[in-house]
Amino acid sequence: MAQTLRSRDNPRVRAWKKLQRDAHDRRSRRRALLEGVHLVATYIERVGAPRELIVSDAARANAEIAALAARTARPPLVVSEAVFAAFAGTEHPVGVAAEIDLPEAIADLSRSTHCVLIEGVQDSGNLGAIMRSAAAFGVDSVVVGPGCADAWSPKVLRAAMGGHFFMCVAEVKDLMQVISGFAGLKVCAVPRGGSRLGSIGLAGPVAWIFGSEGAGVSAQLRAQADALACIPMPGGTESLNVAAAAAICFYERARQCDVSAAA
Repeated sequence: MAQTLRSRDNPRVRAWKKLQRDAHDRRSRRRALLEGVHLVATYIERVGAPRELIVSDAARANAEIAALAARTARPPLVVSEAVFAAFAGTEHPVGVAAEIDLPEAIADLSRSTHCVLIEGVQDSGNLGAIMRSAAAFGVDSVVVGPGCADAWSPKVLRAAMGGHFFMCVAEVKDLMQVISGFAGLKVCAVPRGGSRLGSIGLAGPVAWIFGSEGAGVSAQLRAQADALACIPMPGGTESLNVAAAAAICFYERARQCDVSAAA
């Protein structure tokens, strides 16, 4: 039977705490911490065995978690409930986590057919929700630019629900340089002053550009767009949440692709 790690002062436990809380540590070490059955299962299915699978003592009896452990090359590291709670990012952890290596994602859009560039979206929930919708609608690359939340933070990972592992996810300092490599239609979402979303032909390769709800997309990046897209809103609100707007944009492209394929 595996020995249970019970010290919260153990160097590995301190390292996991830091991965949960410190974006600089995640970037410098090129690692992140996943938590929860769904995220860990998606990683194992899409990528493979994690660097370390961590299971709380009580969670070993859980059938789903036991099945996850059976899919890794080596047995999980078992920790006490107190130790797991010390580094967990949720109030009521289920008792399974994984330390993973971050992919060496290169923001090369020359072969992309459906990608997203995100500027200044600071809210982790919004960034994660955009990534979840992007994965659902077949986006192949997400490029996270300046002013955004850390794409590999626990909150973004939870909100994206495993979407990271269906796409190339890259964080860059210069979106202008990246977008120049995309050969298809570049569409910038704007709250007003653009064409109706449904009037823009989206059946071919598309790069979406989204900005923060307050400042929007910078003028420099907006100038790179071939089209400005507005979502018709007959109600009284001024604008949509950026994650909701992104999901609508992704759906409209999927709808046009279906129509084109059926024609």
